Amino acid sequence: MKKITITFTILGLLCLLSCKESGNKKIAKPSKKPNIVFIMSDDHAYQAISAYDDRLIQTPNIDRIAEEGMLFTNASVTNSICAPSRAVILTGKHSHLNGKIDNRMPFDTTNVTFPQLLQKSGYQTAMFGKLHFGNNPKGFDEFKILPGQGDYYNPKFITSTGDTTITGYVTDIITDLTLDWMQKRRDTAQPFLLMYLHKAPHRTWLPAQRHYTEFTKKSFPLPETLFDTYETRGTAAKTAEMGILKEMQLRYDNKLTQAVTDALKVEDKYKWSPLDRMTPEQRTAWDATYGPISEQFKKDYPNMNDSTLTVWKYQRYMQDYLATIAAVDENVGRLLDYMDETGLDENTLVVYTSDQGFYLGEHGWFDKRFMYNESFKTPLLIKWPNVITPGTTTTEMVQNLDFAQTFLEIAGVTPTDDMQGESLVPLLKGEKEKWDRDAVYYHYYEYPAVHAVKRHYGIATEDYKLMHFYYNVDEWELYDRKNDPQEVKNVYDDPNYATVVTELKEKLKGLRAKYKDSDDLSNQYIQIYKDNGWIE
Repeated sequence: MKKITITFTILGLLCLLSCKESGNKKIAKPSKKPNIVFIMSDDHAYQAISAYDDRLIQTPNIDRIAEEGMLFTNASVTNSICAPSRAVILTGKHSHLNGKIDNRMPFDTTNVTFPQLLQKSGYQTAMFGKLHFGNNPKGFDEFKILPGQGDYYNPKFITSTGDTTITGYVTDIITDLTLDWMQKRRDTAQPFLLMYLHKAPHRTWLPAQRHYTEFTKKSFPLPETLFDTYETRGTAAKTAEMGILKEMQLRYDNKLTQAVTDALKVEDKYKWSPLDRMTPEQRTAWDATYGPISEQFKKDYPNMNDSTLTVWKYQRYMQDYLATIAAVDENVGRLLDYMDETGLDENTLVVYTSDQGFYLGEHGWFDKRFMYNESFKTPLLIKWPNVITPGTTTTEMVQNLDFAQTFLEIAGVTPTDDMQGESLVPLLKGEKEKWDRDAVYYHYYEYPAVHAVKRHYGIATEDYKLMHFYYNVDEWELYDRKNDPQEVKNVYDDPNYATVVTELKEKLKGLRAKYKDSDDLSNQYIQIYKDNGWIE
């Protein structure tokens, strides 16, 4: 009996020491392969993450990923529009090869996606939130996804067993569904891939009720280029239809009541209201905050000029856009806390990104599409305990094209031969000498279409960006990214940059060949537009 008592005493002490060292959290038995948590929001500008820029909002939970891992300052997309970006992420192939060049074209389901490969290799896979194309994503053991754009309030979800509508706020609900799967249906014997995908902060920017009062009282600094005149640029910037003054809608976007817009004889482009799905109780809470804003605008409007109206619309835009991000940040915190408390964080790669960047008034715009920085660059924060040195920043040129091969290498899975990205693993391990990319390729197709951003392709390095606008124009633009970070001066015709133009055109030609893009392929997609009656 004495020996038994001593044995139990020693075991008890070891348990106490173990609990003390682990912060009294339950330690999940790690799987041999790392888990992967991929968090993506829709249209989340890097300027609206305080790890990048703290002038607009504080995002302490998203920032945690950078503090515990790596912040990428030159991450970009290959095609700045929602569904094509997601197709690039899933397939590891540029839009011209996976076929999803824009939001109109259907996704070719014969494409092999990285979740399919992970699932086949033994990963448990789940997706919750916004996919934006297709109702039956391949490679997932469980999914609950929004149909198309989805709704902020009381959203419908598509599942493998049918549709369901859930009452509440979409960002909270997506997190509830994610945590429910983590807690109840995750197989602890398998490594897992979790895709946790937020609708916010996509237009029309409906905040959660808890953020109404705080954010509608805030005022935000104006972007230096809010009143950009596009002096040195060509047709594309001057004819785009995403201006805060002209294209942002007072009722649909800025949330004025129809009674006020009718009284002021202001015509809204969109006839439906994003508030229509609210319950009577939700609408009452909304009206209590937003009704007085409408009435005050009604009084002020007769004395507004273009400048004061632009500023007013910008402030209303920022109040709602940033309020939706506040809810995203809170919910990212909920997921990170759960992982910390259960010990899952110890063997899990966590990624936070967006499907592209977004204009927050820069150049007078909202939306995305262009290769100019605010829409071309995307936030990217990654943590991987015991691999990434916490608090690391990298300026390397990386793209959403690289995610598939990164996740596959981490999982020890061979990518398909047609994947075009490069694994980020050397950068994550601090082995920059193994990373040899110095330029990235971009191609945007959706024109003519909403926002009227012309088709263009281009190349970007850390120092320069060269773009070619085509189809119904033939115009080139060059920007010195180091000396003109706001990209307001096109120096394509400046003789001082003649050598740069020559070198970049040659490099661009090489990238197009490498990625199997060409003018012939562009013309084939233009013909598809014509065949479908989208253009004459």
